[in-house]
Amino acid sequence: MQRIPVLLSFALAAALPTGSALAFTDKPVKLIVPAPPGGTIDVFARIISDQLAHELKQPVIVENRPGAGGAMAVKYMLSQPSDGNTLLVTVTNILTEVPHVLKGGFDAMKDVRPVSQMARSVMVFIASPQFPAKDAKEAIAYIKAHPGQLSFASYSQGTASQYAGAILNQKAGLDMQHVPFPGSAPALAQIMGNQIPLMFDGSVTTKPLVPGGKVKLLAVAYKSRLSDFPNVPTMAEIGYPELDFSNWAGVFASAKTPQPLLEKINATLQKVNASQAVQARYLSTGFEPIKQERTLEQLSTDLQAEYQRNGEIVRNFGIKLN
Repeated sequence: MQRIPVLLSFALAAALPTGSALAFTDKPVKLIVPAPPGGTIDVFARIISDQLAHELKQPVIVENRPGAGGAMAVKYMLSQPSDGNTLLVTVTNILTEVPHVLKGGFDAMKDVRPVSQMARSVMVFIASPQFPAKDAKEAIAYIKAHPGQLSFASYSQGTASQYAGAILNQKAGLDMQHVPFPGSAPALAQIMGNQIPLMFDGSVTTKPLVPGGKVKLLAVAYKSRLSDFPNVPTMAEIGYPELDFSNWAGVFASAKTPQPLLEKINATLQKVNASQAVQARYLSTGFEPIKQERTLEQLSTDLQAEYQRNGEIVRNFGIKLN
């Protein structure tokens, strides 16, 4: 009679996750960010890191590894053990936009797995403080009146920040020159300093700069207006429906990570995302919380759909590296 509990204990032990599956909660976690401090992705990572540390009862370290359109961060994450201790935190453009024009040495659709979809950032059209236009219509008219003289910044080559400028060039018959930067923060520094007049940026990094006049918000490059700036029209409203860009922010892992561990990370991150404090911080910084939970399979489908849509944009508008 005493052997039954012993055998049962062995059976239960065999059924439990072992090895790397336990490492997610047993060791510190690094969140790798493919952008410099102060950008959209960095802001998001720092919102979730404190709450994640609370859930894991382990230190969570945000590590910035910008460069090569995000490839440096992705490849670093892929080079680490697939044990959940090194995760990529990014907005999806790094995986669904950049790879179409910049080969990073990895397959975004095969080597990386989305683990959690947590918040959304949308694109906005902005100008430097001294730019002589108060809205997008006036800006387009001014660019046309000064051919060959104006440029637009982006937060990296191969991102929607570049796509949007290229599409506006083609649809409005403009000739703005593209000037890429390694992230939103250095690009915005040039906009605020009036060195570069125009940019398509994420709402998260632009929002705090608008009230003080550090940048001008010309239009929203998304399907709907922003609740914080209800009087600012969308690009679709002024005749450019193609300028509809948003990305979701979330956490990603190596595709080699065991499925049970991915499920465990997903569950933990969903708990982080459900925190009212985290959602309040999303809203205060310009992110839109995503409250609908998605399975790992649904996340992969979402990522693939976004990748294919951006591939069509690159082909249809002939977007290339500078």
